[in-house]
Amino acid sequence: MHTLAKILVVLAFLGGAFLASLDPVKMDWPPFIAIVLVGVVGVFLSKRAESAAAKDDELLVTNRAGLEESLANITANLVELNGRKDKVPTYEMRFEIDELFRDDLIRFAEARDTMKHIFGLKAYADIMSSFAAGERYINRVWSASTDGYVDEVLMYVEKALNQFRHAKEEFDKAAAQPR
Repeated sequence: MHTLAKILVVLAFLGGAFLASLDPVKMDWPPFIAIVLVGVVGVFLSKRAESAAAKDDELLVTNRAGLEESLANITANLVELNGRKDKVPTYEMRFEIDELFRDDLIRFAEARDTMKHIFGLKAYADIMSSFAAGERYINRVWSASTDGYVDEVLMYVEKALNQFRHAKEEFDKAAAQPR
């Protein structure tokens, strides 16, 4: 169904472009409107297929496990990094960030929409608010490392840790709620 929807959108775009190119001054509106409606149907079918796929029980279970594991890994790695942050040379911290966090941050971000279906929008917002702040702080550590700002590197590692701890608390609280 998703493929059919995309084909409808592409055909509508091409058909509309073709009709628009036939005459530089005049548009044949009835066929053009019909083609636009085909595109609208394609978009509707595409969104419906995406929504159904996002609510698939197997996907939800898999993504939930990935979210939980990623958040636990990020938090554990931040605890470990925070404990030795003053021993890591400032310019090397960005490589530590890449090594320790990149995969888990990407995996969490790719599965984050699952939380809407599992926990609801309020819990999703609570978790993502802290997660996004923590991610910004990790990015700030990376940038400060590149620029050689020792004090910022040390300060933002701890700030990131606090945000990810809060995100994990919110995740655990949402996971404990019966649905």
